[in-house]
Amino acid sequence: MSKKWNNIFFAFGIVAIIFMAFTFDTDWQVIGNMLSKMGILFPLIVLLWLFIYLLNACSWNAIIKDGKTQKVPFLQILKMTIAGFALNYATPLGLMGGEPYRIMALSPYVGNKKATSSVILYVMMHIFSHFCFWLTSIILYVTLHFIGMERYALNLWSGLVMALVAFVFLLLINLFMKGFKHGFVVSVLGFVKRLPFAKKWAVNFSEKHTDSLRKIDEQIGDLRSNRRVAFWKSLLLEYVARFVGCIEYWIIIKVLMPDVTYFDSVMLVAFSSLFSNLMFFMPMQLGAREGGMALATGGLSMPGSYGLYTSLVTRIRECIWIVIGVVLMKIGNKKVNDSERGID
Repeated sequence: MSKKWNNIFFAFGIVAIIFMAFTFDTDWQVIGNMLSKMGILFPLIVLLWLFIYLLNACSWNAIIKDGKTQKVPFLQILKMTIAGFALNYATPLGLMGGEPYRIMALSPYVGNKKATSSVILYVMMHIFSHFCFWLTSIILYVTLHFIGMERYALNLWSGLVMALVAFVFLLLINLFMKGFKHGFVVSVLGFVKRLPFAKKWAVNFSEKHTDSLRKIDEQIGDLRSNRRVAFWKSLLLEYVARFVGCIEYWIIIKVLMPDVTYFDSVMLVAFSSLFSNLMFFMPMQLGAREGGMALATGGLSMPGSYGLYTSLVTRIRECIWIVIGVVLMKIGNKKVNDSERGID
């Protein structure tokens, strides 16, 4: 990545951090009391997310490492992963900052087309693992209901909703599997061409970059068709990362409610993340996560205040990693010579 673009992304991250600082409407004394109550557990939660980012980086590395392009140093992939998530967390629409940064940071190593297809594939895998996690959570919820756990009461209405949501996730999983097999970019552009406000741009862009778009789709399809071990390894790592992330909620709520189980934390993460992801247009999903946690804790017969407390602690942890990610943009940037770049 050129120094100019690195500075642009860095400045963008700094602006996002300042914006968050001024819109974080929680009293600092309240934050101090929460961290005091957490004690040594809060640093452990921050370190837990380093392990989660390692899983994410390993998942992305499995996609990048195809044996055809230069091997990218794993520490660089880890740095791009953390910085990319930092930009995504801090910006509206999620993918407005982190994905362009990752493409531009990876391009000097493997070329523009490979970098673009790798980032698109990882985004698809990340979203795909969410669908699998949510579907698993529904199955787990229903299973826990049948073994008589009071927190998982299931009436006719909630059962119908669960069945409908599970059906939607199955359709989405099937759609993503087809996207992995046949490519994704050309199909998405075909859909955009039908939108009145974007038709002209999509047609012009498609005509100018037809060969590049097809090449990217070929690389996406290659992972599912010819690199199945890498495909399932990447998916498994992302899927496991979702469940490791649930440990954070388990630790936080256990401070307030000692009898809470790990399965409770899985349910909380599943339902609150589903709600907050529907509000993807908010920077850091401000308000959406808190609302999702309040609904989730209420649905599991827990005090709504526990959900608010948990979301605030995770918000503070997230802010720390956003700062770390933005700082990493300026550290360890190695300029790769043209002779070392991947061939498009």
